[in-house]
Amino acid sequence: MKNLRVLTTHVEEKYKAAREISNYLSTYFEAYPRHDDIIIVGIGTDKCIGDCLGPLVGTILKKRDFISPVYGTLKRPLHALNLKDRVLSIKSRHPDAFIIAIDACLGEDDSVGTIQIRSGPIDPGKGVGKNLPSVGDLSIIGIVEKLGNDNNSSLHNIRLSFIFEMAEIIAEGIMMGL
Repeated sequence: MKNLRVLTTHVEEKYKAAREISNYLSTYFEAYPRHDDIIIVGIGTDKCIGDCLGPLVGTILKKRDFISPVYGTLKRPLHALNLKDRVLSIKSRHPDAFIIAIDACLGEDDSVGTIQIRSGPIDPGKGVGKNLPSVGDLSIIGIVEKLGNDNNSSLHNIRLSFIFEMAEIIAEGIMMGL
């Protein structure tokens, strides 16, 4: 399936962006009819605003009583320190599940504010030089800041409202896709 790039830089595009995500994901949801055949994994930490996109999406989905299992929330995040063990646990608990991984990402300046869906796993921490296990069968990434010299510093200077809006769009797209 073709990769999807959803522009989300303007508030008025929120519904359109969520609909595009929904349309893309609905094919996967149809292929996996049981609710526990698809797992949502939000990657990141609540200790850094720029890296809380995944856990924020997970929290929104849980609060909306999303029917499929969701791992990685603000209360119980999947981050660099626990990712390997938690992913192994998820895979042993749901060995045949299709995993949709969600994470914040650094990218080119003209890509900031976009949501991209890609077939294949996410490589968490790659943009900040970490070597962590790949996660997922499908990736949803929100490009939250440009790739630069001091990525750790820039991730701490992102507005929460920007991350929250992106998380709402992703969560709404997932909910509509189901």
